[in-house]
Amino acid sequence: MVNRLIERDFCCRREGLMIRGREFLPQGDHLPAIIISHGFGGNSMNLESYCRTFAGWGYATYCFDFCGGCPDEEGRSDGKSTDMTVLTERDDLIAVMNYVKELTYVDDSKLTLMGFSQGGFVSALAAAKRANEVNSIILIYPAFCIPDDARRGALANSSYDINCVPEIIDCGKMTIGKMFHETVADMDPYEEIIPYTGPVLLIHGTSDEIVHYSYSVQAQNSYETSQCQLQLIKEAGHHFTEEQTESMIVSIHQFLKGKKEVLTIDVLITGSEVRKDTGTDKQIAVFFTGSSESPFFKGDIVQGAEDVQDYYEGNLTNIRADYALEGVDYVGDHCRIHIVNQRVNGELKPDLHTDSRALDFLNHADLTASIEGFTGGLTVRIFS
Repeated sequence: MVNRLIERDFCCRREGLMIRGREFLPQGDHLPAIIISHGFGGNSMNLESYCRTFAGWGYATYCFDFCGGCPDEEGRSDGKSTDMTVLTERDDLIAVMNYVKELTYVDDSKLTLMGFSQGGFVSALAAAKRANEVNSIILIYPAFCIPDDARRGALANSSYDINCVPEIIDCGKMTIGKMFHETVADMDPYEEIIPYTGPVLLIHGTSDEIVHYSYSVQAQNSYETSQCQLQLIKEAGHHFTEEQTESMIVSIHQFLKGKKEVLTIDVLITGSEVRKDTGTDKQIAVFFTGSSESPFFKGDIVQGAEDVQDYYEGNLTNIRADYALEGVDYVGDHCRIHIVNQRVNGELKPDLHTDSRALDFLNHADLTASIEGFTGGLTVRIFS
């Protein structure tokens, strides 16, 4: 049976300003909810595809335009960009939280906040302000750099004298006010976010030139041990490619299910051969090596690893990656892990066997994998 989604506008107020957004609602009651926040210069329309995906998983999902948070003519909410700060956006998000939590069909104990860039920073601030009301947060390349940018006189790629901050700061497609600078210039973002003690997923690209990934590394270190999962995507910038986004979606889905990344394997392609080519059907074997540096296991892929790929009329129909790793588990014992990774009902479902006593739980686990490409190879993430 197809779960039909309802899509409709919603609105709420913050200090007399109207916040406008969109609701994506699956069938059912007592629904978990996700609120997604856009970044600086963005708007909620960019988030609607995520909303539909999450609603398809059974979440009541919401996106909205921050008051003054969008370029002229691109945002639907009230407010001027020159009045906007990260704290007004935090309060906008809290107003949306209050609205969502009052809905009779939403389970207010299962609320997740998700945000991109400045929206990620704002989501972390809102979660810290309302720590007992947020079940989990998902931060995509969060802009924890904003206070440092202000201290350098470089907010949103602008340039100004911090000893004589102008009333209006020109950031290209948007202008902001002096208050934005003053709000963050003395702020320690990591002190601000630590009151939140629930689960956190951080996803950041290692080639992000707008927000360096080290800001997310520091955020992970600021949260409690084991509270925060950090996923660094090799060669990803401040906006993800389609493949990187697909991997991100898998990671988010597993995080929302309460699963964690247990193995991260960096694969290096060494060669390939065509094993069958009838014109219609084609089979290619891809050979690879690589290594794993994970909390549970550290080791290398042994010789003989291959990924057999089947194509029909040029379209990939099946993959079967068969390989083994040898190394040490998290208690220091030498062990071997054998993995067969293939697609089942649209998901990559690894079949894993290991002789490690410490990792025996993986022998019986329902595992899911994601894949991200980088130059010369790919990263395989396995969740349990």
